[in-house]
Amino acid sequence: MHVLIIHQAFAALDEAGGTRHHELSRHLVARGHRVTIIAGQVSYLTGKGGARKSWVERQEDIPGLTILRAYTYAALHRSFVHRVFSFLSFMLSSFLVGLGVRDVDLVWGTSPPIFQGLTAWLLARLKRVPFLFEVRDLWPAFAIAVGVLRNPILVRASLWLESFLYRAATRVMVNSPGYIQHVLRRGARWVELVPNGADAAMFDPQAGGEEFKRFNNLDGKFVVLYAGAHGLSNDLGLVLEAASRLRDARQVHFLFVGDGKDKPALRARAEELRLDNVSFFPPVPKAGMGEVLAAADACLAILKPLEMYKTTYPNKVFDYMAAGRPVLLAIDGVIREVVESAGAGIAVPPGDPDALADAVRRMAADPRRARQMGLDGRRYIENHFDRVQLAQKLALLLEEMRELYGRKNTGR
Repeated sequence: MHVLIIHQAFAALDEAGGTRHHELSRHLVARGHRVTIIAGQVSYLTGKGGARKSWVERQEDIPGLTILRAYTYAALHRSFVHRVFSFLSFMLSSFLVGLGVRDVDLVWGTSPPIFQGLTAWLLARLKRVPFLFEVRDLWPAFAIAVGVLRNPILVRASLWLESFLYRAATRVMVNSPGYIQHVLRRGARWVELVPNGADAAMFDPQAGGEEFKRFNNLDGKFVVLYAGAHGLSNDLGLVLEAASRLRDARQVHFLFVGDGKDKPALRARAEELRLDNVSFFPPVPKAGMGEVLAAADACLAILKPLEMYKTTYPNKVFDYMAAGRPVLLAIDGVIREVVESAGAGIAVPPGDPDALADAVRRMAADPRRARQMGLDGRRYIENHFDRVQLAQKLALLLEEMRELYGRKNTGR
């Protein structure tokens, strides 16, 4: 089977960002399938593009897996308007590139950004193959909740497009159980859950990260790591407030690894508060995250205290657990259920810097207990959220979709 994926924010293992689709695609290829990914030329995490030689660039990742980088307007992080232009540019360029991809058996579109879902639907219609629409977060609901999307006309248009794609999809796939009722209410006919997870083999829970700590002057520190996007939803200003409350805990050090629109402002705020217990590092490719996570004594996942965010399964939490590191969780809802079921960390109410600071103090005061939480989380990932098992579930879903679609079209 030849699967065509339309994914502007795709990140390969040698890039920073979420690599769910690269990992799953490699498993599909190992199962005997062929995968072509049409991706953007601009990093969704940093907003920066590499040196482009043409409007589409071809990469042969491994035999059977091809990545086509299509033209993308390189102004992703300037403003909301510029972001929309970036999304629309990829929607058009990915459609034109997709027309030239031959012998496709299934088109897989993923959101956000939701606009590329329209491209995937249209390509599936033209190629007369099933359309899998994947929901990675509830856009536009999240954008409305956080205040990014406010124009009434744009809100109505976005809600219409969301509902249209749910109805038009052969199947809708979600990565969190918290999304199922939302997509059903908005028109999805058949919903499948293939949750976020982690490739446990990519991480060594016994690694100590001594070289990384030594090189970065972190010897003897209890390192609290945040890895990922530095954006509006991530509420990292609150982490700086917690760090300010921990000035007296000289062994605790906060490490921010990643990039995003809010990073310059966060740096400036840390300097204004004179926080010498905070460091900012550039984003690290997924292939190098094992070393960074090994140097952490606790790992932080945080989102703004919005009701909608209770539905999410953030990728980073599963990577933290796979690395055998205890989780400091400032997110409520379904991901809290995972962390607490695993005994993998401490959950605090989102939006509360005092509670977060107190949780850090408790972990730093009892490193043996923190270490046990991390190992318990690792076992939970191996048993419930390992990428190999999830990739097998995905493969069965795709194979079933192709078979049922073929029967429908042949009248069998």
